[in-house]
Amino acid sequence: MKTYRNQGTCSSSVSFDLRGGKVHNTVFVGGCNGNLKAMGILIEGKDAREVIALLKGTTCGHKPTSCADQLALALEKALAGK
Repeated sequence: MKTYRNQGTCSSSVSFDLRGGKVHNTVFVGGCNGNLKAMGILIEGKDAREVIALLKGTTCGHKPTSCADQLALALEKALAGK
């Protein structure tokens, strides 16, 4: 499981497994608990590149980022081996 620190969001970090380019076991620490659990369920088993395309650039209120955007950025780093 990889863990990434979030920037500019209520959740402090996101963890997930990548197996064969597919996203599994997504868990956020902090943030909107029910919404973030639901996001994890909705992306379970999906291709990481598809998830990035769907979520990258999503904002939250007046913030320039969101938990979904931070997940997309973390997935990009994971795919790049960082």
